[in-house]
Amino acid sequence: MKSKYIQQRLLCIVGSLDAGGAETFLMKIYRNLDKSKFQMDFFCMSLEKGFYENEIEALGGKVFHSIPKSKGVIKTFINLVRVVKDYEYKYVMRVSQHSLATLDLLVAKLAGAEVLIQRSSNTNASSSFGHVLHKIFKILPKTVPNIKLAPSTEAAEYTFGKRCVEEGKATLIKNALDVDQFAFDPIIRNKVRQELKINDKLVIGHIGRFSNQKNHLFLIEVFNEIYIQNPNSVLVLVGKGELENPIKEKINSLGLSDSVIFTGVRSDIPDILMAMDVFVFPSLYEGMPNTVIEAQATGLPCIISDEITTEAKITDVVEFMSIQRTPKEWAEKVIDCNISNVRTSKKDDFIRTGYDMNSESKVFIDLIFYDSNIKEANN
Repeated sequence: MKSKYIQQRLLCIVGSLDAGGAETFLMKIYRNLDKSKFQMDFFCMSLEKGFYENEIEALGGKVFHSIPKSKGVIKTFINLVRVVKDYEYKYVMRVSQHSLATLDLLVAKLAGAEVLIQRSSNTNASSSFGHVLHKIFKILPKTVPNIKLAPSTEAAEYTFGKRCVEEGKATLIKNALDVDQFAFDPIIRNKVRQELKINDKLVIGHIGRFSNQKNHLFLIEVFNEIYIQNPNSVLVLVGKGELENPIKEKINSLGLSDSVIFTGVRSDIPDILMAMDVFVFPSLYEGMPNTVIEAQATGLPCIISDEITTEAKITDVVEFMSIQRTPKEWAEKVIDCNISNVRTSKKDDFIRTGYDMNSESKVFIDLIFYDSNIKEANN
């Protein structure tokens, strides 16, 4: 049954609605929309209820579930066609760095969508085979989307190509945030540390999915070296994922079980960042990590992999480190970093560099809902 909406509605195609970086970016934009004018709905290629689903529905958004393409690509495409047609979506966005994901936009176009947006979310594929496929079909994201978005130059180049970026055909939409929400508060810090029973500890933190990309096994080795130098330290891991069991086995093998805390997925990310002393992020690759940006907003020192774009350094609390360096060298850097740490406000840095959500969400809205209509009228 067809429905008409007063608002202009954007359908976002995602793999899941878990608390990953791409989904978190979308939710930050969504919360900032004027719901009387704009809405965001989600086509989720997973049958499982996601972390953000209740909030989306409370904000007036719709969530459509479909089986993953890995379990039946034709059925997934049929479901997408039905949703786009039944709800007459004009604006459709696919969030993925992979060229094959652009096929979803082609399907949406066949179903009647007019404004096709692709947002690159990373700088690599999750496997060597995936990277090969991405290269084979690289023409798709260069030609199909009307609007090309990315959180960093590297993410844009990986998905859309360097020439596209050089010619200004891709737009960088920063992983901005509500700066005031992340302002450091010593009272919140103490409350969380009491909750986790880490009051007097040196707290090393990491937030991210337990996947190969995040390089947790190396992180555990780094923490082991920190623990050798300072047994009064603890590692706090926020997230979940397919490698959780191997990570726990690694921790057990090093005798660190009593010094590593698994919190699962948390909804109070600003608070738990305030409880940490150093944020360690040795990823193998990243588009533009939300968590590093959020950590900086609380003034938390960050030691991150030099495989991550230099655009992630918004403030002076970030230091890059090669993942070719030894875990012991990483540990020494972390300990030195914490000793010199004084948490200060970073609000001015975020506003100056355009990482304030109020300004960045306006760029997003203008580009998709207004500029696309102007371009269409001129064609």
